[in-house]
Amino acid sequence: MSQTDYTIHEHHEFQSASRRALADANLQLALANLGDTLGQRNRDAFAALPGSDALRRRAREIKDRTLAELDQHLETLESSVRQRGGQVHWADDAQAACRTIVDIIRSAGAQRVVKSKSMTTEEIHLNRFLEQQSIEVIETDFGEYIIQAAGQRPSHLVAPALHLRTPEVADILSRDAGRPLPADAQSLTAYARQRLRVAFAAADVGITGVNFAVAETGTIVLVSNEGNARLTTSLPRIHIAVMGIEKVIPRLDDLPVFLKVLARAATGQTLSVYTSLVTGARRADELDGPEAFHLVLLDNGRSRILAGPLRESLFCIRCGACLNACPVYRNIGGHAYGGVYAGPIGAVLTPLYDGLAVNRHLPHASSLCGACQAACPVKIAIPELLVRLRGDLHDSAGTAGRMESLAYKVWARSMSSPRVYRMATWLATRTMGRLRKSGWLKRLPAGLHGWTRTRDFPTPAPERFRDWWAREGR
Repeated sequence: MSQTDYTIHEHHEFQSASRRALADANLQLALANLGDTLGQRNRDAFAALPGSDALRRRAREIKDRTLAELDQHLETLESSVRQRGGQVHWADDAQAACRTIVDIIRSAGAQRVVKSKSMTTEEIHLNRFLEQQSIEVIETDFGEYIIQAAGQRPSHLVAPALHLRTPEVADILSRDAGRPLPADAQSLTAYARQRLRVAFAAADVGITGVNFAVAETGTIVLVSNEGNARLTTSLPRIHIAVMGIEKVIPRLDDLPVFLKVLARAATGQTLSVYTSLVTGARRADELDGPEAFHLVLLDNGRSRILAGPLRESLFCIRCGACLNACPVYRNIGGHAYGGVYAGPIGAVLTPLYDGLAVNRHLPHASSLCGACQAACPVKIAIPELLVRLRGDLHDSAGTAGRMESLAYKVWARSMSSPRVYRMATWLATRTMGRLRKSGWLKRLPAGLHGWTRTRDFPTPAPERFRDWWAREGR
């Protein structure tokens, strides 16, 4: 995939944002225990599940096979939804999806919307679009409600307000309430519960995302821990579900595989508290549910990705496990990444969705340690995708400086020529290797000092292995 294949939407300075995040004491406190909480729960949950590795391979195989025949499964899904009285809308991009949703709301004579947590609607900036159309919209997931009140974006795929501590949440919700609220979790959740119950009762339209959509039955699956998704789909008279086209799975028999890995990867649970299977609108013999059901199928660059070498990124089930494992995310949080999707998978998806040239630092926002791939429930080779993006970036004209280009050429030359490699290693051992004291360099020269600002650099050994072997090994 060439650089010209990427559609550019917005610009973000990752390095300056990262420095601000590292200097933010409250953020550092909020992130301090992430690896020991969500990250550890993820590891423990899979360790306690017999055959978990085979289950993860099975989930990956289903995603791989489904994407290979995606057009067929989407057509089956559309037919199944229509047979059960629902309507299906296709959206090429974010703007088309937002316009479609507004048209549905307007045609129903509606004004008030409640939403359950959805990264796909974050991706298309739906809330902002609805507000511009004078449509009242309120998030009903507690974390999403907090950041909506704060005017912020989610910082984590499953824990949107992870970056905020309780006193900060109290300040945000006190402004929302117009009165001081105590800085304790029970009081704050009680306020949100009271406020949201009124919103549920008054709403005309409920909007959700889709964790999975079953093609053979037309069923959409919503996974949550708070129950707000069920109220969003059952109380308002219109239900709109917004779904990235990669979320389809062929059969109902495939669903248990994903439910088992999703909950364990996201929060370390055996199963999420609420798993809702919604198939169309309310029927004549049912007591609750919407009068009308609409499914919006969003492309927004996914077809382009599907046809390219980064296709594997579409395996993602938005569990957040890679964020919990990543040493970079655990130090800078989600907002530094700039896009809707943060962490290792965000470092792949944001350049694909929002443009590689303007997100040139993101493919490098990783140590390539492999912790993300080890945590991923569908075994996405995220480090390989990041390396491929780095290759695309450096193959593009004008993206690398002269010194950087020269460094890569020297490196490539030394790696491809045994004679040059032998000379370089001989020189390194007899200069830096012989002069070292502790075995570490505290400061590198010129532009290389960026490395030693935060960590020491290991010096070469004082003797090459080939020299030792020539003397001792025989």
